[in-house]
Amino acid sequence: MATINFYLDKPDKKGFSPIHLTINCNSERVKLSTGEKIKQENFDKETQSVKENSERATEINHYLAYLKDRADDLLNNSYKKSYTNNDIKKMLNGFVSAYKENHSVKIVREQVELYGNPFTFVDLFAGAGGFSEGFLQAEHNNKFFDFLVANDINENAELTHVVRYNHQLGLDADFLCQDITEPDFLDNLLSKTKDKQVDVVCGGPPCQSFSLAGKRRKFDKKDDLFSHYLEVIKVLQPKYFIMENVKGILTKEKGKIKELILKEINSIVDIKEIPRLSSFIKSLKKTNVDSSFLLDCLIKRIEIEQFTDSKSEEAKEIYIKTIDSKFKKLTPNIADYKTSKTDERISTIRHGFNLLVRNKEWEKLKRDIIREKDFCNIDNDYFVDSFTQFLTDIDSNEIINKVEKAFNKLNVAKEFKQSCDDIIEALKIYVLNIDDCLTMIRAYCDKVQNRELDEIISDIRLYKIEAPFIANSSNYGVPQNRERVLFIGCRKDQKFISEIPSTVTEEEKVSVFEALHDLDFIGNNQEAHQYHLVDISKQYNGTAKLMKSLLKKRSINGKPIKIKGKTFAEWSRSGRLNGRFKKATKPFYVKNEEALNKGEKVYDLLHNHKTSNQGEDVIKRLNIILKEGNYKRAQEELNQCGLSSKKRNYNVLKPDSQSPTVMTIPDDYIHYNSPRALTVREMARLQSFDDSFVFQGKRSTGGNNRKTELPQYTLVGNAVPPLMARAVALEILKNIK
Repeated sequence: MATINFYLDKPDKKGFSPIHLTINCNSERVKLSTGEKIKQENFDKETQSVKENSERATEINHYLAYLKDRADDLLNNSYKKSYTNNDIKKMLNGFVSAYKENHSVKIVREQVELYGNPFTFVDLFAGAGGFSEGFLQAEHNNKFFDFLVANDINENAELTHVVRYNHQLGLDADFLCQDITEPDFLDNLLSKTKDKQVDVVCGGPPCQSFSLAGKRRKFDKKDDLFSHYLEVIKVLQPKYFIMENVKGILTKEKGKIKELILKEINSIVDIKEIPRLSSFIKSLKKTNVDSSFLLDCLIKRIEIEQFTDSKSEEAKEIYIKTIDSKFKKLTPNIADYKTSKTDERISTIRHGFNLLVRNKEWEKLKRDIIREKDFCNIDNDYFVDSFTQFLTDIDSNEIINKVEKAFNKLNVAKEFKQSCDDIIEALKIYVLNIDDCLTMIRAYCDKVQNRELDEIISDIRLYKIEAPFIANSSNYGVPQNRERVLFIGCRKDQKFISEIPSTVTEEEKVSVFEALHDLDFIGNNQEAHQYHLVDISKQYNGTAKLMKSLLKKRSINGKPIKIKGKTFAEWSRSGRLNGRFKKATKPFYVKNEEALNKGEKVYDLLHNHKTSNQGEDVIKRLNIILKEGNYKRAQEELNQCGLSSKKRNYNVLKPDSQSPTVMTIPDDYIHYNSPRALTVREMARLQSFDDSFVFQGKRSTGGNNRKTELPQYTLVGNAVPPLMARAVALEILKNIK
C-alpha cells in the first residue's frame, strides 16, 4: 500500500522551506519538489496543509491536494498496471512544471507586435471562441490579426476566454459579457476597443427566429439579434464582416429570409453619400409634383441613417410628427368636430402616432417583457398566446397596420383620398429598410434618372455582398461534415470575397480515426489527466495495417505533405498557433471565476478527457448499435434484447470518414471503437480545437439549466470550427488593404 505525504526541507536564507512530496510504496521511495516554499510555522504537519491564515494558503493547498490526487491516480487508478520510480517522477514532474511555468510569468501581457502588419478583429456571439482561435492562427505575408474584444452573454464563455487568451496566451483582448440588445451595449463595446479601428467583425447571430414583417413571431431572447449585429457593423464600419449561421436559413420561409438578410446588409450605407442621394430625390420632385410629400418622406427616412442613438431617435420622432401634422390639417376635412373627438377610427390613427413617437420606450418595454417571459419559461402553455399577441401589437409594423385599417374604414371624400393614402404610405416608408427605399425611389425615375440612380446606389452601399456561401468544415481540414452558411460583407474600398477556397480535396479530408486514435485509451466512467501510448497493432490486430494507413502527415490546414508534416493528432497536441505565442504558458482548468481568483487551478497534461458513467444496459445498447454500425439496423436486435430506447438517433462514428455535425449532447454519438459516448476533448478534436484549449466550468448540465448555463459540451458543440475560421481569416488577410 502506498503512502503519499508532504514534508518541508531545510529553510533558505529568508526562512522559507521548500515543500516536497514523497511516495512510499513496497520499501521504495519517490521524492519530488513541488516548487512551492513556505515558512515552517505556517505548515500544519498533521493536516498536511498550509495554515489558513498564511499568505496564498487557499491556492497552495489546492495545488498540494491536486498533486496528491494525481499521484493517487497513478498508483491506484491507472490504465497501466505498474510504473517504475522514474516513470512516476517523470509524470508528476510534468504537472509540477506546468504549475511552475504559470507562476513565473506575469499573467496578462500586452500584445506585442513582433513582426508584420496587424489587423484588428472583434468576435461577437463568441461562445467558446472558435472564430477567435482561427483568426489568431492565421498569418499571411507578415500580416496577422490583433484580438481586441469578444462578446457573449454567458459567464462560462467569458471564463473560457479569460483563461485562454488573457492568462494562457497573455493577450490583452477584452471580454464584454452583455446582451447585444441592451441600450448601452454599443457604448460599452466602443469603450473596450479603446478607440482602435476595427478591421474585421465576426460572429454568428442566431437568425432562426428572424421573420418577415407582419408575421407572428415566437418572441424569445434570440429575436432580432441579427439586426443588433448589423447595428454594430453600422457603427464600427469594419473592412470585412462575417456572419455564420445554420444552412436552414437559406430555405426558411421559401428563401425570403435569406433575401431579407441580404436587403438589410445592402441597407448599410456610406453616410458621406447620403447628401448626394438626398439631392437626387429632390430633383425628382420636378417631374413628380404630386408625389412631393412622399419624396420628402423618403429623404427624411434615408437621412435618419446618418445618426446613431439619441439623434436617430430624435430624427424618427420628427418624421412621425411631420406625418401627424399633415393628418391634423386633414382631420377637419374628413370628420366633423364631434366625430374627431369620439370616433374609434380617428382615435386609433391619433394614438397610433403617439405609439410610434414613443417607439424607443416601447422597444425597451418589449425587451424587458421578453426577458421576463424567458425567465419564467413562458412557452407551450396557456400564457404564451397573450404574451405573443401583446408583443405583436406593440411592434411598429402592427401599429401601422391598425392605422391603415382605421383609415380604410373612414368614409373619406374622393378629393381627400389621396392625402389619406399618402399618410399611410409615409408610415410604411418609416419601417422600410434602405434597400426597399431605393427600390421605391426607382419608381419615380425615367431611364436617364435610373442610370444615375444606379451609380448612386453603387456608391452609397457600404458593403458588397452577392450571396451567402455554404461552407463545409471538412473542406478545411476539420474531421467533421458541418455545413454552415457564411455571409461575408466586404466594405466597398476592399477587395471582394465571395467564397472561401477549400484547403483539401474530397480524397484528402481528415478522418475521425486521424483525429481521435491517440485518445482511445479511456473506458467507461474514467478520466485521463495525461496522454498514454496507444498501440494500434495490439488494438486492431488484423486491421492494424488498414488503420495505420489512415494516418497522414499534413500541414496545419489539413493538406497532406511529406516534409515537416504532422498528423492531425500531432497538430492537436503541439498546437496550431503561430510564432507570436512562443511565451504562452501551460493550459489549466478552473471550475468557476471564484476558483480562478483564488488560484485554484488544475495543471493537467491533458484536459477535458472524461467519459460518462453509463449503466450496463446503456453499454449493451451502444454495443449492439456499434456492431450493426447503424441505429436503424440495430432496432430489431435491441427490441429482442429489451434494450430499445426512446432516443431519436445515435450517430456511430466511422473511423475512415468524417463525423456528422457535432452538436451539444455527447450521448448522440458512439465512439467507433468502444460502446461509449465521446468526451469533451474528443468532440473538441472533431471541431479542430487544439488540446491546449481548455473548456472551463461544468462539464454538462440538463433541464432548464441549459437556458442559463453554457457547460463544456455546449461550448464545444456550438463553436465555429477553428480551422474553418482560420481559412476565412487567411482569405481576408490575402485581400485586406
